[in-house]
Amino acid sequence: MRATTALLVLGLAACVPAMVSWGMPEDARATYILVDKSERTLTLYDGDAVIKTYTDLQFGDEPTGHKQFEGDERTPEGRYWIDARNPNSAYHLSLRVSYPNADDRAYAEAMGRSPGGDIFLHGQPNGFAEGRVPGDWTDGCIALSNAEIEELWSAVGDGTPIEIRP
Repeated sequence: MRATTALLVLGLAACVPAMVSWGMPEDARATYILVDKSERTLTLYDGDAVIKTYTDLQFGDEPTGHKQFEGDERTPEGRYWIDARNPNSAYHLSLRVSYPNADDRAYAEAMGRSPGGDIFLHGQPNGFAEGRVPGDWTDGCIALSNAEIEELWSAVGDGTPIEIRP
């Protein structure tokens, strides 16, 4: 009986690294990011193949609608790309989205307003205990858990296209 239990424990222990790595293949490289605001999901693609889908995204205080102006607390919608990385972010790690694009700037200018900027995919606030800040709390960014942004950091390079859908 003890031998059987020992073998079972050893067998399960051998599976732990495999379970931990389920999240993301170590060498995964995303060629496209799709964010669905209504579903609160972010899906990484390599070509047409899904690498991983993240759920329970957090957005700005006004999660519905397209970001139009600085301070509107909305997350943009449209096609952009990842254009910078910040390893010293106040939110663990962050990947900057290229908002505003030319259409965003033109609309805001026509309204006599600033379109805003500095929209990021990022983790939770530095110093925050394990888990997540409850609810939608960003100023228009897209927040994930710290473990999730670490995975994205490894898989997403500068220039990766990102589409944010309503």
